[in-house]
Amino acid sequence: MSAESAITRGALRSIFVDGPDQVENPILQCVQIKAMDSKNGEERYRVVLSDMDNFIQSMLAQQINSIIASGSLKKGSVIRLKQFNPQVIKDRKILVVLDLDVLEQYGELDKLGQPKPLDATVDVKREEKPQPAEIAGNNFYGNRSNGQLPTPAATVRTQSTAPSGLATLYPIEALSPYAHKWTIKARCTYKSDVKTWHNKNGEGKLFSVNLLDESGEIRATGFKDQCDQLYDVFEKGQVYYISNCSVKLAKKQFSNVNNDYELTFQNDSVVEKAEDQVNVPDVRYNFTSIGNLQSVEPNTTIDTIGVLKEVGESNEIISKTSSKPFTKRELTLVDDTMHSVRLTVWGKTAESFDVPPNSVIAFKGVKVSDFGGRSLSLLSSGTMNVDPDIDEAHKLKGWYDASGNSDNFITHQQSTGTVSRRQEYKTIAQINDERIGMSGDAEYFTLKATIMYVKHETFAYPACASQGCNKKVVETEPGQWRCEKCDLTHPRPEWRYIMNINVSDHTGQMWLSGFDESGRDIMGMSANELVEMKENDETTTRADKTFADATCKTWVFRCRAKLDTFQDQERVRYQVLSTRPVDFKSECASLIETLKKYEIAESSSMFVH
Repeated sequence: MSAESAITRGALRSIFVDGPDQVENPILQCVQIKAMDSKNGEERYRVVLSDMDNFIQSMLAQQINSIIASGSLKKGSVIRLKQFNPQVIKDRKILVVLDLDVLEQYGELDKLGQPKPLDATVDVKREEKPQPAEIAGNNFYGNRSNGQLPTPAATVRTQSTAPSGLATLYPIEALSPYAHKWTIKARCTYKSDVKTWHNKNGEGKLFSVNLLDESGEIRATGFKDQCDQLYDVFEKGQVYYISNCSVKLAKKQFSNVNNDYELTFQNDSVVEKAEDQVNVPDVRYNFTSIGNLQSVEPNTTIDTIGVLKEVGESNEIISKTSSKPFTKRELTLVDDTMHSVRLTVWGKTAESFDVPPNSVIAFKGVKVSDFGGRSLSLLSSGTMNVDPDIDEAHKLKGWYDASGNSDNFITHQQSTGTVSRRQEYKTIAQINDERIGMSGDAEYFTLKATIMYVKHETFAYPACASQGCNKKVVETEPGQWRCEKCDLTHPRPEWRYIMNINVSDHTGQMWLSGFDESGRDIMGMSANELVEMKENDETTTRADKTFADATCKTWVFRCRAKLDTFQDQERVRYQVLSTRPVDFKSECASLIETLKKYEIAESSSMFVH
């Protein structure tokens, strides 16, 4: 089927005239992508979608930003919309895209057809429910003037409808002070203890919860009577329908939730436990690796994941500000960047902590400190999840069981917060001159280099599809892949990268070997996808282009060097442990510090002479 015949012509007009429920999974073309200015530092993207007859401005929800970062969605791509919210703001039609598939078989095309802007005067099917004038505070729809409220909008497309008597379901990302008569369906990912206060204006109590749906997360707080009425209603991990709350600007000093707004429960607020507990995510992480903590600004709130290496004893300290006693416990976490960090937990979490060492723990909402080098502290609103069922946890566990439990780690307490990451770098000439890896023991270094060539021939191997097993499998007969370790046969393997790349800096060239995680970063896709592309592309043009696209890009490589024997000859093998893009802001700051030191040295030399 050609791309032209696949496009759902007239879909955009039908969405706004007949309602979104009448158009199921329309196929459109992305004809433009543009990054938006953001107040909170989060990337946001505006895209223009076309059905060949009309085109419309659209915005991608933050949770699917990765399709642009990975290069999957490009200008000219043909896509299938899976979940979206049509909205009309001041007679401007907008699509908020919550989920989509890129139909890669069509590749990147020139603009199809001669689409025109969707006519602003078209008769839009509406409900008597106003929609928000902003999405997540990014002024996507323009600034309001003269206090004008937004125009009523089209029906919101959702995966399920609100219970009888409640307003239309909204995504959390669409909430703002200008939205009214809404209902959200969200999972409670955090519930605080009841806190009390006493001051000159009286006394009271409060509690807060963090609420999550597919579009985003928001904090909600209940005071006094609402605290009494709702505290026992909420259970961590359960899904609720919530409506009739006030929406206000978030007080960032009390929350680590990434949202410009927060909710306050009122006397008429409605909270109902959902019978349908599915189709809402459990938790969303944005992990920072332990090795990258040195580039994170102090007092920043992050998520991180690591293997629990050591557990300290709990002890009590007295707060200097309130003179109250607090219980604390220090943990040591490690990850496959070969770094360790001290993380402190407090209060009841410290007292009841009973996680065994060697467990993988994901932390959400930890504060970065630079006291004595980088360290972490779990905030009162933060959470931890032991051995979570997520890809990052499985990769860490596999690495640690295979080799990490016997490795040595670089502690962030060995360096201060003012040490520049640039000073940790080694050039290729230094690696050779210092004979790194020739001692017989594993040695580690960080290298900033540009990829010059990626070997095409053997870039992946067929691995066992069993969870946690990465052993190579053998095809005993068509459609039968045998794993001797698991004693199982699978219908297909899980392809994993075993990459060999040639990199260069201003001092020379060298070969590095990498495995699946670094291969995904470098190639921008999984090994399964690349193998399938190579097998299905008779001319291998697309596969060759993918390899070519991976070159001439600069990365920061964390590497291990160790002496190896190959065909009775000793050689040093340089293995990539992790990759990260160059942080140009950090690099510029490092260069400025170096120049300042040079200027000081020059001035001192001139003064002496």
